[in-house]
Amino acid sequence: MTFPVVGMVGGGQLARMTHEAGIPLGIKFKLLSDTPQDSAAQVVSDVVIGDYRDLETLREFARGCDVITFDHEHVPTEHLRALEADGIPVRPGPDALVHAQDKGVMRAKLEALGAPCPRHRIVTDPDDVAAFAAEGLAEGEQGKRGGREAPSGKGGGGRRAGGFPVILKTVRGGYDGKGVWFVRSAADAAEPFKAGVPVLAEEKVDFVRELAANVVRSPHGQAVAYPVVESQQVDGVCDTVIAPAPGLGEELAGRAQELALRIAKELDVVGHLAVELFETHDGRILVNELAMRPHNSGHWTQDGAITSQFANHVRAVLDLPLGDPRPRARWTVMANVLGGDYPDMYQPYLHCMARDPQLKIHMYGKDVKPGRKVGHVNTYGDDLDEVLERARHAAGYLRGTITE
Repeated sequence: MTFPVVGMVGGGQLARMTHEAGIPLGIKFKLLSDTPQDSAAQVVSDVVIGDYRDLETLREFARGCDVITFDHEHVPTEHLRALEADGIPVRPGPDALVHAQDKGVMRAKLEALGAPCPRHRIVTDPDDVAAFAAEGLAEGEQGKRGGREAPSGKGGGGRRAGGFPVILKTVRGGYDGKGVWFVRSAADAAEPFKAGVPVLAEEKVDFVRELAANVVRSPHGQAVAYPVVESQQVDGVCDTVIAPAPGLGEELAGRAQELALRIAKELDVVGHLAVELFETHDGRILVNELAMRPHNSGHWTQDGAITSQFANHVRAVLDLPLGDPRPRARWTVMANVLGGDYPDMYQPYLHCMARDPQLKIHMYGKDVKPGRKVGHVNTYGDDLDEVLERARHAAGYLRGTITE
């Protein structure tokens, strides 16, 4: 019996940290990376440089792998079906992964499952965007006149304000705020249609905060759920994650976990699933996005959970028993380290480590560029204000926005 080989498509930081989680288990990794400089390509010994969009490259890479998994969701669905036809286990499989690749497919499926979502539909041009906004106004007025809550539209529940602004998203390829537009009028709506790809319109949800429910599911159906976290965004990019979400009631937290577990089961997800959520002012949750891979909202688990999201993803794709997802401390905070105008991030270690010996720093080996995610820090403890301050100070000092 030899240890299995996990083939990871994509050489980013998620692949780097997943590889790290497999090292203690003796799991072998093979990486398909765009360049030798990619984050994971710097640390994995068996690296193939190639284009994941080329089927023959994928097929050649998959030879000798016991299972294929992913650092991102961009591999063409038809290529994954071809790998499965060749007898290569793909986890998550193409029938599941398409719901993270295509927002239109995702919304249609979630609607069919009765999962709560923002009002939405595919739109064809700026005039159609204006019509979508007007539909929301009409529904809102109908609900007010009838003395009851208006229907939410596709899969939601509860009154909506309707009208502009609305959110436009390309159905494929967007992430970290890319491929997403905040549109205040039909005149602002032309840009998303220039690429010639389908565009999804969604209502602008008036939410209290963003949450994330992270779960992991194995091929034989075992599943675990991590505590629901609060995810704080700055300019469309995740800045801080607090685990567990402060002040989140037990009933609503349980509902979010149950929803994520149900989505994982119904979509037959294998591996890690992040369900990004809106918490509304009237105590509901709405599904914002799905990600079928380790996720930024789960990075806190590296130091704050008994079993990290990365370790459980490895276990899941190999159909091993899953590890305990419970937190190690009362509070854990993850703060992303973004690149700024100060490129030297090694020298600040002296200050950060001396100031906070419990601080955990995770850097990705990336060139420092303004706004680019180049690492993250984790802090933990019993006092949330203190834990937050430690994480934000370290991230700011590494970036150069804090100097003392």
